[in-house]
Amino acid sequence: MIDLHTHSTASDGSTPPAELLRQAAELGLCAVALTDHDTVAGIPEFLAEAEKYPQIHAVPGVELSTVFGARELHIVGLFLDYRNEVLTAYLEEQREKRRSRNEAIRLKLNSLGYPLSWDDPVFAGVGDACSIGRPHFARALMNRYGFPTMQSVFDKLLKRGCPAYVPRELPDPKQAIDAIHAAGGLAVWAHPVYRERNERAWAKRVIKRFAPLGLDAVEGYYSMFSATETALMTELAETYGVLLSGGSDFHGANSTVSLGTGAGKLNIPDELYDRLSEARALREVSTQS
Repeated sequence: MIDLHTHSTASDGSTPPAELLRQAAELGLCAVALTDHDTVAGIPEFLAEAEKYPQIHAVPGVELSTVFGARELHIVGLFLDYRNEVLTAYLEEQREKRRSRNEAIRLKLNSLGYPLSWDDPVFAGVGDACSIGRPHFARALMNRYGFPTMQSVFDKLLKRGCPAYVPRELPDPKQAIDAIHAAGGLAVWAHPVYRERNERAWAKRVIKRFAPLGLDAVEGYYSMFSATETALMTELAETYGVLLSGGSDFHGANSTVSLGTGAGKLNIPDELYDRLSEARALREVSTQS
């Protein structure tokens, strides 16, 4: 079993990168990728810890938010050279946009009677190269103002349409794909469809558009997918010549999703890792020749 979409304390997860490897070992995972939002700050710790677990393929990755049409589209990068200068410059630009948005959220919360300071312990412990997001605000508001759950904060204040929500300024997916490729990685469309919607036309439109522009794979296995969504993405991947990936979108205690097993029934085949790893190796050879 594998899990190629997880988050740590370097972005909006609650699990430190090293602990992620320890949990993966306990679960018997054969491959796990760390894919924090707009940052690779957790990768050095993640890879250092991986040396203790030679049975696990530890994949350095990232998750990048983009926009296509009027919708957010998330691109996961796998097998990255996380020190690549093109990638690090791209990530810093996106984090700067995050910082501007975060300050706008904080000011809105202040005006609504929920003042927060950047000195709050939830924010103060986050390094400069890490990514603060709305879950950090939710945790801080829970601690200070007695909200019972993070979801209750989102429902009242932070989700789209709520009084403290601030939209993000996002790049085109091609920019994210190019940054991932510059770092030698594979670009994967994350959580492409949702169970409550009939989104075959949307998924087909995105893959048809971006497969010729370098999209390497799509997540066909995801925590909230039923067999219907997996079958749809498998069909579209075959039709448009892209690979399949899969991941839980694990955030530790910040969500109800479990590492490896997602909402309880996720079981991502090991061979997906093998095919992705082979594709990355072939790209590396073609780049060097």
